[in-house]
Amino acid sequence: MRHRLLFGYDQGVFGGLLSNNAFLGTFGNPNNTIQGQIVSTYDIGCILGAISSIFLGDKLGRRRSIISGCCLVIIGGTIQSASYHLPQMIIGRIVAGLGTGMNTTAIPMWQSETSKAKQRGKLIIIQLVLVLGGIVITNWMNFGFTYAPDSQVSWRFPLAFQDFFAILTIIFISFLPESPRWLVMKGRRDEARVIIARLLAKPQDDQQVIDDLSVICDSVARAEEHGNFGWREVFRNGKKQTLRRILLGAGPSFMQQMGGTNVVAYYLPVVLVRSFGFTNRLALILSACHSISLMFWGSMATFLIERVGRKNLMLMGAFTQSICFCMAGMGLSFNTNRGSILAVTFIFLYYVVYGLSFLSIPFMYPSEINSQHMRNTGSSVAMVVNWLFVYVVVLITPDGIANLGWKFYMMFGIINFCFLPIIWYFFVETAGLSLEEIDRLFEIKYDNPDSERDMEKVGGYTAAVEDVTSEGSK
Repeated sequence: MRHRLLFGYDQGVFGGLLSNNAFLGTFGNPNNTIQGQIVSTYDIGCILGAISSIFLGDKLGRRRSIISGCCLVIIGGTIQSASYHLPQMIIGRIVAGLGTGMNTTAIPMWQSETSKAKQRGKLIIIQLVLVLGGIVITNWMNFGFTYAPDSQVSWRFPLAFQDFFAILTIIFISFLPESPRWLVMKGRRDEARVIIARLLAKPQDDQQVIDDLSVICDSVARAEEHGNFGWREVFRNGKKQTLRRILLGAGPSFMQQMGGTNVVAYYLPVVLVRSFGFTNRLALILSACHSISLMFWGSMATFLIERVGRKNLMLMGAFTQSICFCMAGMGLSFNTNRGSILAVTFIFLYYVVYGLSFLSIPFMYPSEINSQHMRNTGSSVAMVVNWLFVYVVVLITPDGIANLGWKFYMMFGIINFCFLPIIWYFFVETAGLSLEEIDRLFEIKYDNPDSERDMEKVGGYTAAVEDVTSEGSK
């Protein structure tokens, strides 16, 4: 969870620095395009880090992947804070991004594989709320350094401070268990039994420990019956429905980024200054207050994620986000003080809805929807998609704000609306199901193409899984 603070801190720190005179002066007062490239090179590193996880994630395991990622973040943060030239800053951004890309792939998987079904969604949401905690820290830190605007410390210290969270993560992760599902996949069943017993706080010979281990072993064994798990499997859609599940896992990440979240997450101080005409200091205060508000609404999602479900929250989120961006664009189009107030109101309302929906679902859904053997690959692909479109949005935002004005915000309103039929028709609910039950759902769907529709009609996936399982055992 400490890495989630680091992730949020990394995401938010550069938005405030783009209005820092000492920072801009050090790098020759870069124009909007260069500013976008400085910020987005971090996302290039994240893309490369997520790609590397496809090949290294299952070899290293969840814990060692996270430790490796944190080491890269420390190296990258140190290079950034010591930079005097753009190439040095860009290299530091890429190296730090490599570490974050690895960690955003490994951590949700690790959390999903060590959580009970009814707690999985809530625990991942808590992780994402800590991301917002990192953004809150960086916003208030950037605001504090506005009182020392000409000091090099005002931008070097915030960039160096990310190392603190990475070091904390490495220290505390030594006391946490490896994923029992990964251990079973590697044939280390005795170690998996020990960890399952620790997670359940029960003796190793307890019946629940034995049953949970047996379910995981059976799921892995069924998957192994279907053959090899190379890249050829990714493009197949046999009984495990691998391709469909990878695409479903990557879908929320695409929707999160193209829904416009990082227009504000990375650039809120810039947006408030350039689009709304606020002073730099007022923009930083509003950004910090906005982050605290988003933390609150993100935490409220813990009460909804299992009751309402992932699919319904995404539908609600896409519809309301569409309205918010359209209203923000409309307010800016008036080019009046009242219009700006209307726009700011809906920008803040957007993050109320976003906190309840698309904040956390893109990080939990890939680790839930993919099978055990393809979970690392599916989660890695989802994070590649995530960081690829973070890069696109972050790169185009400065020029989009400068050249399109209010139309830039309206564009994201239209995109959010287009997500609604895709979510309604293609996505599967995973709330309340264990990872093995979700795996079984897709096997049921393959054997009986009408089963998914029938299960929704009778009112529950869990009941359907239990019925089919019981029938198969008779």
